[in-house]
Amino acid sequence: MKVASQCVVSIHYTLTDEEGQQLDSSAGREPLSYLHGASGLIPGLERELEGRETGDRFEATIAPRDAYGEHNPALVQEVPLDMLAGIENLRVGMQLQSQAPDGRVQQLTVDAIGETSATLNANHMLAGKVLHFKVEVTDVRQATAEELDHGHAH
Repeated sequence: MKVASQCVVSIHYTLTDEEGQQLDSSAGREPLSYLHGASGLIPGLERELEGRETGDRFEATIAPRDAYGEHNPALVQEVPLDMLAGIENLRVGMQLQSQAPDGRVQQLTVDAIGETSATLNANHMLAGKVLHFKVEVTDVRQATAEELDHGHAH
């Protein structure tokens, strides 16, 4: 069976950056399973998987626009430290959550801490990065009615 919309696809993968540094891998774990066509993967990788079959191995380079988007400077802001006073052991690299005015919860990364302020970044940590994947398709099957109803693989 070929990878197509409404299939559950299982893959093993290794993700590296432009310098070849490993960012993530499924090695030593169960394969990643997702419902193809339900936005469970970054668009570029899902497009690269289209039409593949169990046993296929390939490498893919995904541009930022087809991954986590370009880095947006408007999503980086400096805030007074007193706004973060309730956070214990505040440190660079720490992940925080904030509720946006529209009610959405957003993930923030502490990029820098000064004497009176901290720089918070709402960009995804992989925004603006070219991503390199090594992928092995381990299984392709038709999704169940329940998986289609829920919008993800079980």
